[in-house]
Amino acid sequence: MRRPDPRSAALGLLAVSFVALYWHVIQKLVSDWATDDNYSHGFFIVPLAVYFAWRRRAALAALPVRPSWLGVPVLLGSIGVLLAGLLGAELFLSRISMIGVFVGAILFVLGWRHLGELVFPLAFLLLMIPLPAIVFNQVAFPLQLLASQAGELVLTTLRIPVLREGNVMILANTTLEVAEACSGIRSLVSLLTLGIVYGYFIDPRVTFRVLLAAATVPVAILMNALRVAGTGVAAHYYGVEAAEGFFHTFSGLLVFGAAFALLSAVAKVMQMVRPPQDTVESASLAA
Repeated sequence: MRRPDPRSAALGLLAVSFVALYWHVIQKLVSDWATDDNYSHGFFIVPLAVYFAWRRRAALAALPVRPSWLGVPVLLGSIGVLLAGLLGAELFLSRISMIGVFVGAILFVLGWRHLGELVFPLAFLLLMIPLPAIVFNQVAFPLQLLASQAGELVLTTLRIPVLREGNVMILANTTLEVAEACSGIRSLVSLLTLGIVYGYFIDPRVTFRVLLAAATVPVAILMNALRVAGTGVAAHYYGVEAAEGFFHTFSGLLVFGAAFALLSAVAKVMQMVRPPQDTVESASLAA
């Protein structure tokens, strides 16, 4: 009779314990994904992280198993963060502690080399966790003002009379408010996620992936500013209906598509400046 693999038994026990410990946290997290459009991409994060880990299965299987007792304090510390989040009604702490539990469990059962191999999938999971409200507001409001300023600049350049007060643009026939939903943070988070995934598949270099992910920030801000400006122009010539309802939603989809197209162009330029094979050639010369 074949003896059970102690590693599989340990991982199974940890998985059951994790679900039991975090069940209510996971329920609330999934509920936020379903109700908050800023984080609806969260449904895709876990499957993608699992896929990224699965792609490393051969490398993981070849690594020696060297469990580290340092995983125990990491686990206990993460559970402490969970308790602090639950007692203080701080969702971010209770959710971020899940990543710490994953790290501690991998260390305790498999060791440092396995953890190093799984750094990217684990870090990718951070994208599924909504930002704390205080941080979200600190990011969203400046983006609202920036989009409003860009809209005012474009309208003034086109000789369309406009008066801006904060994030409110007053036109001759209507008033437009750049609300939180129009700040661009939703497209920024979504484009960042898409940029990380896109970079992962098209280029193996870590530097390229980091630079491409960083490029999503100015691209998202630029395209959202153009969207706000375009909305102002449409409202001036065609009335407030052009800035509401279906046309407003459809313009958001078009702008996001254009943002991804621009990001793809940035990636192509980066690869033209330094093609991926340069890395291989340099390594061969060094050897």
